[in-house]
Amino acid sequence: MNRIGFIFSSIFLLITLASSTLFVVDQRQFGVVYALGQIKEVITEPGLNIKLPPPFQNVSYIDKRLLTLDSSDAEPMLTAEKQRVVIDWYVRWRITEPGEYIRNVGLNETAGANQLNRVVRNAFQEEINKRTVKELLSLKREQLMSDVKTEVLEKVRGDKPWGVDVVDVRITRIDYVEAITESVYRRMEAERKRVANELRSTGAAEGEKIRADADKQREIAIANAYRDAQKIKGEGDAEAARIYAEAFGRDPQFAQFYRSLEAYKSSFASKSDVMVLDPASSEFFKVFRNGGSGAAAAKK
Repeated sequence: MNRIGFIFSSIFLLITLASSTLFVVDQRQFGVVYALGQIKEVITEPGLNIKLPPPFQNVSYIDKRLLTLDSSDAEPMLTAEKQRVVIDWYVRWRITEPGEYIRNVGLNETAGANQLNRVVRNAFQEEINKRTVKELLSLKREQLMSDVKTEVLEKVRGDKPWGVDVVDVRITRIDYVEAITESVYRRMEAERKRVANELRSTGAAEGEKIRADADKQREIAIANAYRDAQKIKGEGDAEAARIYAEAFGRDPQFAQFYRSLEAYKSSFASKSDVMVLDPASSEFFKVFRNGGSGAAAAKK
């Protein structure tokens, strides 16, 4: 029994010793071996590695991947014309020298992100102070980001290098502070309303002009048509009178008889028409008094 216990104890001791001396470095990380608080070794390649058991040596890990730092505050910055603007930005960065990073920045990625945030913000403030709002929103925006990246790189590669590389600096939003934005929106709304009212007024004036011109054209067309109609009617009446005169000139007695009949027809067009005349002496009923013979009446 003691022999079995000894074997198990030995195996447990070996496993404990192996777990404290063996460690694996992932391909996404750097492995940093410390000996009594000092950096003993930096392991950059993935794989299984050996170290002394604690407290002689310890190991920590630092991310070697490309990291993203987003802006964390909304404090306004002043432009060249003293306008207060708020910007959102992000930085893509990575740790390249773990030893320098640990000595000059911190033991983890958070420490580097905090310091890098301060440096990037100061660089943006300095560059924005040199530019107007129009320049920030124009093609010079690319130049602004390039200048900020250059300043940040100069800072992290200075007398005490951070052991990091800044890959890219980008602006995602530039806007006025809320109070100014509201004022700008009100001015934009007022300007749009002014333009809309101006367009409506112009449209109404054009509409009145078009309607007036259409009415004028209509009156001219009606007048011309009436003139042409009267001319044609006059010509027709003249032609009719000529034909009547030519026809009636051949037989004046018949013409007189026909006109008398037309007069009777017009006088008694309605049953309610009443005429008070003396049939014996009135010339109007001369044809009736002569027995209805048109020719005889005409001769008399």
